[in-house]
Amino acid sequence: MNAQKIQQFILNPWVILACLVIGFSLGLALPAVGLKLAVVGDIYVDLLKMIVLPFMVSAIVFSVQKLFQEGGAGSIVGRVVLAFASFSIVAAIVGILTMSIAQPGANLSDTTLATFGRIVGDDLSSTDTVMSLYGVNADGHQGKTLEEVVLSLIPSNIFEALAKGETLKALIFSLMFGMALGHVPNRIAGGLSQTLETVYQTCQTLTRWLNYPLPVVLVCMSASQIAKSGIEPLQAMANFVLAFGLASVLCLTLAVFIIWKRGNASLSETMDALREPFVLAIATRSSVTCMPAMIEALVQRLSFAKAKVELLVPLSVSMLRVGPILYYACATLFIAQLYGRTLAPQELALLLAASVLAGFASAGMTGLVTLSLTSMACGYLGLPFEAAFILFLAVDPVCDILRTMVLVIGNTAAVSIICPRPLKI
Repeated sequence: MNAQKIQQFILNPWVILACLVIGFSLGLALPAVGLKLAVVGDIYVDLLKMIVLPFMVSAIVFSVQKLFQEGGAGSIVGRVVLAFASFSIVAAIVGILTMSIAQPGANLSDTTLATFGRIVGDDLSSTDTVMSLYGVNADGHQGKTLEEVVLSLIPSNIFEALAKGETLKALIFSLMFGMALGHVPNRIAGGLSQTLETVYQTCQTLTRWLNYPLPVVLVCMSASQIAKSGIEPLQAMANFVLAFGLASVLCLTLAVFIIWKRGNASLSETMDALREPFVLAIATRSSVTCMPAMIEALVQRLSFAKAKVELLVPLSVSMLRVGPILYYACATLFIAQLYGRTLAPQELALLLAASVLAGFASAGMTGLVTLSLTSMACGYLGLPFEAAFILFLAVDPVCDILRTMVLVIGNTAAVSIICPRPLKI
């Protein structure tokens, strides 16, 4: 069996589903073993993250240099802004419509409400539960000002930023360095361009190698997740998880349709091209680690322009946060329904804007930090997110997978919209 057939077998949806079922069953039957298996997933994600920053820096610097040398940079700026804004708004609208129709937080049974009460530690009829999400500084100031946020994005020391894995700082440096390199004569910059291309190809090879242990990693990661959270919180939050899952499926379907129509491949070929980034999104719950697979799908499998794809994929992953935006809209409406609050049309419009703003604010964030930004959308509407925070914390391993899938496939669709359509063969 050659390497390509092994890759196809590993990424087969039925193999992935079987691994998840085995992992969840193991985590439920032997939770102590499941918790110990978490280290396998941690090692795997760290190996992928090890590749990401050199891959991103080399791809962006090389691509921006080529765009400036070929005069193609200015032509896509308007399309980037329009696509990012459109995809963000559509994600929020899908979340609002799905939750408004499904009403997962309304008319809950007494048993479910009792479970919520045990998890929260207070009666749901009360909004007095307080949980500090961000902490308060010694001078009483809470959170960061706009000036502090902007300053935090500027890498005063790029080597320190790379060492700490600060993706946004590395992105800003790469964009600026690539623009400057694009103005350096090619006879001087040619050697560096070849080096960057070598780093890029090497990182792609390493990523393909790391696909081989993926089935074992999926079993270990799913077992550790279910062993950590247990089944009760999933049952109690089942309505929300199902509604958010439905909204995610709608977004994924729309994204796949866009990619299919923008490319020249058939629907089955498009689905096959998206298999690797889709599976990596499930396995790693990290959009950053999916960037090599996204680029390979668009360039190698769907024939989009390489230079533009290599620039736009890292940019979209960092800045276009469709997965978190969808989540913020769904979670905020669920909280409103949980507390019996009906939102007026103007409040729904405010929720849309707040979800988009919270999504852009989550740029560069992962895990529970992303989850905590739900309070930003709730704050505009006066909803007590702090009291319900632990409910969402309990089911976040599942929701995080859905957020990552929407982000990865949604951003792939956005890049396909921004890039010129591939020529027909």
